[in-house]
Amino acid sequence: MMRFDNIIIGMALSLILCGVTIGAERFPPPDFVETDHVIPSPTVPGPRQDIYEYIDAVVLLAALGLSSYLVLRRRSRRAIFVLMVFSLLYFGFWRKGCVCSVGAVQNIVLSIFDRDYTVPITVAVFFLLPLVFALFFGRVFCAAVCPLGAIQDLVLLRPISVPNWLESGLRLFAYVYLAAAVLFAATGSAFVICRYDPFVAFFRLSGNLNILIIGACLLVISVFIGRPYCRFICPYGVLLRQLSRLSKWRVTITPDECIQCRLCEDSCPFGAIKKPTTDWPTTEYSRSKKRLAILILLLPVLMFLCGWASSGLKTVTSRMHATVRLAERIYLEDTGKVEGTTDASLAFRATGKEQKELYADASNIRAEFKLGGWFFGGFVGLVIGLKLIAVSVWRKRTDYEAGRAGCLACGRCFQYCPKEHERLKKIKEARAKY
Repeated sequence: MMRFDNIIIGMALSLILCGVTIGAERFPPPDFVETDHVIPSPTVPGPRQDIYEYIDAVVLLAALGLSSYLVLRRRSRRAIFVLMVFSLLYFGFWRKGCVCSVGAVQNIVLSIFDRDYTVPITVAVFFLLPLVFALFFGRVFCAAVCPLGAIQDLVLLRPISVPNWLESGLRLFAYVYLAAAVLFAATGSAFVICRYDPFVAFFRLSGNLNILIIGACLLVISVFIGRPYCRFICPYGVLLRQLSRLSKWRVTITPDECIQCRLCEDSCPFGAIKKPTTDWPTTEYSRSKKRLAILILLLPVLMFLCGWASSGLKTVTSRMHATVRLAERIYLEDTGKVEGTTDASLAFRATGKEQKELYADASNIRAEFKLGGWFFGGFVGLVIGLKLIAVSVWRKRTDYEAGRAGCLACGRCFQYCPKEHERLKKIKEARAKY
């Protein structure tokens, strides 16, 4: 027997449908007698695309779990490579590079500073899941799930090593890029990570010519330099690096003891293998202590100077905001310094809004950029200072190890380790017995 509430719902839906039908014929369509126009037949809208986003989230979770297993338990470079190709085809070419964990940083920042903006669930999932896995298992997202890293890894044919000092300097750009992305997203100016994504144009087989050229150049560089975007540019990689330092489980090159054959060092194209350290000479140790003390004292000064310099660039950086650009254009038109109008200026004049209000809005935005510039510069100064301090800190290391922050968990070092080959041989022998 049908429940009473189901009957009520059915009756209500029937009334709504009848009302829609009556409303559709309330005002009869015009009779196009003198033209050949034919009234198009109504079509039923296609199913909502939201279901694909939830499928993407499930696939992401499964890929992260599988990547963690292949890296930490299976220890198979071949299996990691297969998963990497799948991620490139699915998240890259099939889903057109969206939703993207790298670009999701901007959505999260905008939701914090703009109360009217709500982060979609799938975007939040894509932002958080790789970070959670990095906190427990290291950079398994970079290993075989991120399509941006996969497309670079596939073209890596003749890798050459980058000196440590140069790599540390180049990596600073990723921190600057992250700070800039946060600044522009927080002020509602632009999503620069998405705008300048070098590979999304390849995934979508269309895009801005300049971005296509940049992406092509990066791919050419990737033939010789292992994943240059991931190591020196990716802003999301900054977050993954820092969380992976705290990871409970991590990549270990050898299954048991290190025989210091140095084969793993030669196999890593990302410079992530840390060499054993020797005891520092007494004189060098004393100098390092003094240098460390001086750098710690100078750290606040460096942060202040960088923040002051960045805040002074508010006139330049604020032009990323559409309101500031519009205010400058209206001012130039009103003072006769430029001829003609733009679509944006015409649309503004059509609203009837006074120029004073527009100028006031632009002034407030510049003030936000001045304040944001202090945080931007302070963050950059902090990163530079901490990098200099790290040079003066001595860490004892007796074996060759994969650095927690820099290791992309690609699995190349596994197949070069003699002890790993011994382990696999024992497994095969044990399986043969049974």
